[in-house]
Amino acid sequence: MTRIISGFAGSLRLAVPPVGTRPTSDRVREAIFSALDARGVLPGARVLDLYAGSGALGLEAASRGAAHVTLVDKATAAHRATNDNAARVRKAAPRGAVPEIVVSSQPVQSFLGGTSPGITWDVVFLDPPYDLGGLELTHNLEALVPRLAEDAVVIVERSARDRAPDWPDGLELDRRKDYGETAVFSLSRSAPKPLIANA
Repeated sequence: MTRIISGFAGSLRLAVPPVGTRPTSDRVREAIFSALDARGVLPGARVLDLYAGSGALGLEAASRGAAHVTLVDKATAAHRATNDNAARVRKAAPRGAVPEIVVSSQPVQSFLGGTSPGITWDVVFLDPPYDLGGLELTHNLEALVPRLAEDAVVIVERSARDRAPDWPDGLELDRRKDYGETAVFSLSRSAPKPLIANA
């Protein structure tokens, strides 16, 4: 069973697509959100949940005070589940404080390529299938960098057995924490590398 852990929708059960997803365990989500809560980044934040599956990460953020959440997953079953779950979370929200929740069925790379340049994100979750190639993940992250707010936090989940991803210019690793089979990487924006003038 997947559920919202805390916030106004705490304990709300979420629909999970029958196949093709690997929901983040309650233990891992609790650790991720404890760290985000400690940084105070969620209230009023714009949150992007890529490879959303059931939408549990993005909707947890909504329950804890994010103002806007976009859930992206191209799978038809995931799209149905996230729409259903988003409706439940909106219904549970206090009157006058309903978060904006958008569900997109685009492929992740297409979504990132088509996003308006003026839109930036404060918190981003990337929890792709473990069999997603490292090069595709790197392309996702490269497309994401210019769409991040200055103090943005990016959370990436991968198999703890795989080697760490290659982080593109514009992102730096703050922390890695392993929870059994799951490795959670916390990233932030880095300063651009200085251009080296020709001698």
